[in-house]
Amino acid sequence: MRVLARVETALLNQTGYLFQWSPVCLAIGIGLYFALRFEPGWQIYVCFSSVIVAAMGMARKSRSGWASLAIGGTLIAAGFILAGARAHTVAEPVLSWRYYGPVEGRVVAIDRSASDALRVTLDRVRLGDVPLDRRPRRVRLSLHGGDVALVPGQRIMTTGHLSPPQGPVEPGGFDFRRHAWFQRLGAVGYTRVPVLLVAPPDRTNLRITAWRMAISAHVRALLPGEVGGFAAAVTTGDRSGMGQETLNNLRASNLAHLLAISGLHMGLLTGFVYLICRVTLSAVPVLALRLPVRKIAAVCALVAAVVYLLLSGGNVATERAFIMVSVMLGAILIDRRSISLRAVAVAALIVLSLRPESLLSPGFQMSFAATTALVAVFGALRGFGSAFGPKWLRPIIGVLMSSAIAGLATAPIGAAHFNSLSHYGLVANMLSVPVMGAVVVPAAVIAAILAPFGLEWFGLAVMGAGLEWILAVSDWISGLEGAQGYVVSPPSYVLPIFALGALWIALWRGGARWVGVAPCMVAIALWGQGNRPEVLVADSGGLVGVMTDQGRALSKEKGSKFIATVWLENDGDGASQKTAANRWPDGKDLSQRYFWQGKELIHLTGKRSAREFSECGDDQIVISAVPVQLSGTCMVIDPELLNKTGSIALSIGNVMTSAEVIGKRLWSPDS
Repeated sequence: MRVLARVETALLNQTGYLFQWSPVCLAIGIGLYFALRFEPGWQIYVCFSSVIVAAMGMARKSRSGWASLAIGGTLIAAGFILAGARAHTVAEPVLSWRYYGPVEGRVVAIDRSASDALRVTLDRVRLGDVPLDRRPRRVRLSLHGGDVALVPGQRIMTTGHLSPPQGPVEPGGFDFRRHAWFQRLGAVGYTRVPVLLVAPPDRTNLRITAWRMAISAHVRALLPGEVGGFAAAVTTGDRSGMGQETLNNLRASNLAHLLAISGLHMGLLTGFVYLICRVTLSAVPVLALRLPVRKIAAVCALVAAVVYLLLSGGNVATERAFIMVSVMLGAILIDRRSISLRAVAVAALIVLSLRPESLLSPGFQMSFAATTALVAVFGALRGFGSAFGPKWLRPIIGVLMSSAIAGLATAPIGAAHFNSLSHYGLVANMLSVPVMGAVVVPAAVIAAILAPFGLEWFGLAVMGAGLEWILAVSDWISGLEGAQGYVVSPPSYVLPIFALGALWIALWRGGARWVGVAPCMVAIALWGQGNRPEVLVADSGGLVGVMTDQGRALSKEKGSKFIATVWLENDGDGASQKTAANRWPDGKDLSQRYFWQGKELIHLTGKRSAREFSECGDDQIVISAVPVQLSGTCMVIDPELLNKTGSIALSIGNVMTSAEVIGKRLWSPDS
């Protein structure tokens, strides 16, 4: 009883600070839904609904600290129900077979693939004689038949290869099928033939998209090359004008976040508009004495945020940034502190309620990790302003501290998701972020103001100069020796443990907050204890990887490039596919062979090699990318098996498949 009394006292001492835990509880419920290996039935939703009713009743009757725990339980149950409702709401047909034939649809999005090919997303799709009830709502095609001038709304036709969205490249890896499910993307593929225009643009529900693309084209016409592509990306969200080398340099220098229209850009834009409006109104005594200058400036900044949201295409990251900025500007309108953990909590609640699946995205995690850390640290240091030197030096110290705090907060998340660390990322950000805030964003606002008069070229020229500097920094930093390091992927439970510990440190009040250090240290220790699969088999059977003392050896130096890259990155290995293939012994006949733990792995990739190999024994494991007829007692991994299991991981005495890890979910095949 004494322990329970202490817990209740601790909760009562947190009165006034518990609201900021609301999104954490909601996120726990959402995480529980996505962690399941089966799709919950109506009985489970009834149970969670009953929990909500009971917990709310308990919270209303209780005036003690236990009421907060009841509310927390309510939010956890609500998060689970929200995630399930969202998953069922976005349900659309998904292609369940490989399709080759005519593809027709309306262009709704244009970007570039990882191979630098122009890529389009189509809706209102027609696929040969595929019936309507089996036809995907949206498909995405990479155009390898040559770049073509496309605009949103055009109806195009081509002949292409389509397949269902790909599952994880290894058991427990990123599930693109789940990601595509929430984008209502039912098929992906490519075409190698020219695209034909079927009908002129139909811009129903696409007028804003067409406006965006027109602005993007105009910006790239005035600022040609990579600078123009960069300018279009930060103003309209259109990255189709940027080359893969530039993108890689930005990633290696930890500057890729400057491409995403997220919290940084939205914050800089609204902050600049707010400052200009407030200074302008305050400079006129008659207005300054009679009008609520701060609130008018906040409304102007909010209008600018709405325009930027529409101009950027309203992707998830921008929506999240808009909500965060709107909450903070709204706080000014109702005379509340605009930058506080409570405001961050409100923004997180709204984002998670609208898009529960965003909890799993690195963008959401990194954005709110950085924001929470910055607000918590600067809030704790609020009373030490004079300790940071003279006034003229404080802005510089503020920028350095902000970069360091945000970098430390997001580094574990970035390392877990992307398996890389930019060793000079802090230097790159200190050289680039101030230029983005002081030059690029203000120049973009000036260009927008001057555009009706045909003078936008002046603002764009200044903006281009700032972006040239950022690109030069990324080229320099990425070219330094050892600029980018690689880390092994952690087990799936590591990041949640670390996040809960870090949140405890940031949100709890009092000396007990440092208890959160323990989970963080445990997570780091568990990260180092994680073991990578000894043998990986691609879901197509076209690639095999075996872990060796020198790193993972790959059975092919060409083909399945994306899978090979992800495997090596998850291993914490920065080698290329060709380098990894050189670790594999020379092939015998037409097959690739590797001796592993007393077994001979035999990889067959073509019909000829499959025909020449007809018998096997207990000490062999045959992996084939084509159907194979074998006599013998060996283990056979062929397309028929892989269609059921997805990618496979082999270890001593253990076989793990993607199908087992994912289970039967809405987005998994045959669910």
